[in-house]
Amino acid sequence: MAYRPTVVDTAPDLSTLTLGVEEEFLLLDPDSGRNLPVADQVLGALRGPARDQSRQEFRHSMVEMVTPVCADLTELRAHLVALRRSAAEAATAAGARLVAVGATPLAEPHRTVPDEPRYHAMSRRYGPVAHDPAVCGCHVHVGLPDRELAVQVCNHLRVWLPVVQAITTNSPLHDGHDTGHASWRSMQLERWPSIGPTPYFDSAADYDHTVDQLIAAGIMLDAAMVYWYARPSSAYPTVEVRVGDVCTEVDDAVLVAALVRSLVATLADDVRAGVTAPDVRDCLVAAAHWRAAHDGLDGELIDLRAGGTRPAWALVDDLMAVIAPALLRHGDLGYVLAQLARLRRDGTGAARQRQVLERTDDLRAVVDDLIARTATG
Repeated sequence: MAYRPTVVDTAPDLSTLTLGVEEEFLLLDPDSGRNLPVADQVLGALRGPARDQSRQEFRHSMVEMVTPVCADLTELRAHLVALRRSAAEAATAAGARLVAVGATPLAEPHRTVPDEPRYHAMSRRYGPVAHDPAVCGCHVHVGLPDRELAVQVCNHLRVWLPVVQAITTNSPLHDGHDTGHASWRSMQLERWPSIGPTPYFDSAADYDHTVDQLIAAGIMLDAAMVYWYARPSSAYPTVEVRVGDVCTEVDDAVLVAALVRSLVATLADDVRAGVTAPDVRDCLVAAAHWRAAHDGLDGELIDLRAGGTRPAWALVDDLMAVIAPALLRHGDLGYVLAQLARLRRDGTGAARQRQVLERTDDLRAVVDDLIARTATG
């Protein structure tokens, strides 16, 4: 395996890093389980901080809620719970239910885009791809104001993000059937030309030049359409990791945020120490993400550091060994260990959906369980 040199001269304070989370939700009909196009009513009914922390999404059946910048997991969890409760109340008032699930489980009859110039431009450019059933992700932002450092951290993240993806898998159902994938959202998004594993970049200038070339070639409308699994955020001084399905359980979302923050902190330390990022072929990185989307934590994942496949939980254990000092530094180690033990016992969101389906043989029972878990946090 070849390696590329890394040089970063700046030295921001990395002792503790801030974080924030963006969660996308579906709005489902409580009777049929189908997507309901009532996002405008839901957003219009939000009040106070929840209104300011909401976003219109690409589907009439979706809403996004965004936490403020948080210093610790207790604060983050409180914001996630409060935002979910506000959005759930607004959804109920609109005749829908708020559901944290990665992909449309049954059907979406209304696939037109909201009446915004940007969304219409995307619809014209990408055609039927822009009208696929809705999918929902969880995006984690970690404060890292040095953009050069952020680009180098994204290089190092490439070998670990399939593990993070496997932990978040929460969309096994599509069109009323089990897809055989733990994350159908990941498969559906592969149709977009600007979504996928983050390429390797030599520098921030290299990153910017590449994005400019992709925009000029018509692949992206603008820099905000860089939807790679990790990126320097186009809006905030952060590294944004956007590889995961939205998590039905609040504690799953907080767990992922904690893992991502400590992973970014660990890799930033590595970059500053002159540790080089593995030069892994893009096709192997893509294969590792496919395997993560297919198996979740219930099978095997590709170990991009050593090659070959290994049990998924063995790679989770490797990840923990790497980031444990940063977890301890942020005060998150105990929480993360407890949540991983729960996840190992109960399974990912995808596994829990399949458990309900196997027990009941009823897709509506799965939807009802998702509704209840989303509302209770």
